[in-house]
Amino acid sequence: MDDDVRTAAEDERMLDSLTIGRRIRQLRTDRGLTLDDLGAALGRAASQVSVIENGKRELKLGELQKLARTLQVSVDELLSAEPPSKRAALEIALERAQRGPLYASLGLPPLPVRKSLSDDAIQTILALHDELQRLHRERAATPEEARRANTQLRRQMRQRNNYFADLEARAKELLSAVGHEGGPLSQRVASDLASHLGFSLHYVPDLPSSTRSVTDLKHGRIYLPVNQGAGSDPRSTLLQALASHVLGVSEPKDYADFLRQRVETNYLAAALMVPEHSAVEFLRAAKEKRELSVEDLRDAFAVSYETAAHRFTNLATEHLGIPVHFLKVHESGTLSKAYENDNVAFPTDALGAVEGQLVCRYWSARRVFDVDDRFSPYHQYTDKPSGTYWCTSRIQSTSRGDFSVSVGTPFAHVKWFRGRDTANRSASTCPDEGCCRRPPADLAARWEHNSLPSARLNSSLLAAMPVGIYPGVDSTEVFEFLEAHSPGQ
Repeated sequence: MDDDVRTAAEDERMLDSLTIGRRIRQLRTDRGLTLDDLGAALGRAASQVSVIENGKRELKLGELQKLARTLQVSVDELLSAEPPSKRAALEIALERAQRGPLYASLGLPPLPVRKSLSDDAIQTILALHDELQRLHRERAATPEEARRANTQLRRQMRQRNNYFADLEARAKELLSAVGHEGGPLSQRVASDLASHLGFSLHYVPDLPSSTRSVTDLKHGRIYLPVNQGAGSDPRSTLLQALASHVLGVSEPKDYADFLRQRVETNYLAAALMVPEHSAVEFLRAAKEKRELSVEDLRDAFAVSYETAAHRFTNLATEHLGIPVHFLKVHESGTLSKAYENDNVAFPTDALGAVEGQLVCRYWSARRVFDVDDRFSPYHQYTDKPSGTYWCTSRIQSTSRGDFSVSVGTPFAHVKWFRGRDTANRSASTCPDEGCCRRPPADLAARWEHNSLPSARLNSSLLAAMPVGIYPGVDSTEVFEFLEAHSPGQ
């Protein structure tokens, strides 16, 4: 906070010195005085007057009064914050830019502000400087900016029921081009799709550690890892690379653009693995039997449970008329991903962001971790402030720990789902702290002043937006990799 205040104060002083200096120069030239003339009247050398006019020295009150008398103006007029002319305003802005840390970081020599430097030239330089500042601010997006962008994106997804008709149409067009008539997408068909788009596949052991895949657009190659991580789907990695190419993913303009690109790429990849027409037929038949199940969708299309759950949220409201919510929760209880269009109340911070918030310990997304049977899905009814919801949850293990993946719906729609006959029931009044965040009085009395826990923070939730042409990727490492694997090398 002190640094921010100090910087603001320094900027204000700089602005005052520059504005006063330009006003003194303007008044001097208006009165036909030279630097020597004004210096003689003040008892100063001409070089010292030049330093004052260039805003490089703050003036004392006595000096200001003497200057005002010499230039025949009031002290108040001399101290006016308004630049004396449009040209002076441009010169002040250019001087301020050159004295700032961004200009210093560029390693450029100082640019003298001479009369020969036109107004248009100064405006162009200032515009370039402002654009560089904007890019630096956005590349170093604060956690607050990132969370605001994520909150806005989630709101937009809710408005469209998490359904992207244009991406569904693109997936249908691509699958038709390789003769896929429906059902699960095999690895062979995924490879055919790569060939159709002009790419050959190359499995390598030395893929850059910051990447899942690397696409060589120059030679039409996609590099994939020889060994996939536990629980990962090789089709998913390939299809996400192809989706990025099809959607023309490029350097994001800001954090919101970065998040949008990720959502659209993942959506298109999932729409290829679980084609809309086949999936909707399957889900409608299950609804008619009142046997809707995320597990069945997973098994029918040979995808991960999380992919099936995501895909269910894409299609359930649009084609089945069922409002839903989705959660991915870490074993610590923190919320990793969430979506809803059924008015369930997720925990949020002051910005409306849900990422990193603690989920109520009475929700199925938390209760599932206490269940020994991890083979069967866990179903639960929960009475929440906005109504009663039914939810189905499963646990998936990753290198970052265990996560629960949950899909839920309001009580009025549970009649369509398998597992509706569960006896598991709970009640939650969160975000009321008395629900599960405030310890029982007897425990608090014993331990409130006799404990000192050390929190383990999820650093990714506090991180700035990854930097680079492709955020989060080491560009040098990728370019060296491509150079080493380029045909003919």
